[in-house]
Amino acid sequence: DVQLQASGGGIVQAGGSLRLSCRASGFRFDDYVIGWFRQVPGKEREGVSCIDPADHNTYYADSVKDRFTISRDNAKNTAYLQMSSLKPEDTAVYYCAAGASVITSTMTEGSAYSYWGQGTLVTVSS
Repeated sequence: DVQLQASGGGIVQAGGSLRLSCRASGFRFDDYVIGWFRQVPGKEREGVSCIDPADHNTYYADSVKDRFTISRDNAKNTAYLQMSSLKPEDTAVYYCAAGASVITSTMTEGSAYSYWGQGTLVTVSS
């Protein structure tokens, strides 16, 4: 079975840090782009960051650039999202996703990803 297990969410004060993990199983991890998305109830899902499997090229939304860092360890089938200088507006459910055919123009589109994790809640208090 394909699984993406997101973890690491929690409650943190503004200015703090958290590291999210996304552990994958059931598919060839190093063939897939890994993306992180977030969603606040009542709002559209936002593509936060993604990383390609080979060159480890990365993308960041402007809202998180210079604060978040995405990485992956293909040997461990795990991707990470290091979040620093967190703001209350970063509060959301964070999801990791995997896509084999994601290209530059589609990397923030959820429809480009085949597999999704269950989400982990990040709450940033002011």
